[in-house]
Amino acid sequence: MVKWTLDLAHSEVAFKVKHLMINNVKGYFKTFTTEVEASDDTFKNAKIHFTADIVSIDTGNEQRDGHLKTAEFFNAEANPQLVFESTNFNGDKLEGNLTMAGHTKPVTLHVEFGGIAKDPWGNTKAGFTVTGKINRKDWGINWNAALEAGGVMVSEEVVVNAEVQLVKQA
Repeated sequence: MVKWTLDLAHSEVAFKVKHLMINNVKGYFKTFTTEVEASDDTFKNAKIHFTADIVSIDTGNEQRDGHLKTAEFFNAEANPQLVFESTNFNGDKLEGNLTMAGHTKPVTLHVEFGGIAKDPWGNTKAGFTVTGKINRKDWGINWNAALEAGGVMVSEEVVVNAEVQLVKQA
């Protein structure tokens, strides 16, 4: 098995949700890590472990970030990390268990493999785009507010988009 680790300088993990049901608000996790064990360069059946520190959440609004860290959302004090462990990867579809806010549920994400290249310093890199949708209520993240004109303040659906670059370990 070949081990691959995260190139944080060339990776990002983002999410977006509808706000007031009229536009999307985007956020990021600034601190996260990924470790991959793969038997070959196709990454099929690779073992993937991902974590993100909840306190690193950044939506560009300090007050909103603080609210997201409370028990009404991620409950960062009791559950400081979001964790994903793969159960199957066929090259396009990534299945695994996502743990956040104290709950673990299966998820399926879509993966686009960008390929493998050597950087100018001789490091072997692999690139991936990972996308998917989850329903935050499946993890007990239920906070919302009804709007006077109908609808709710925050959608249940969360769109996930990650750009991940891995470094092959010697």
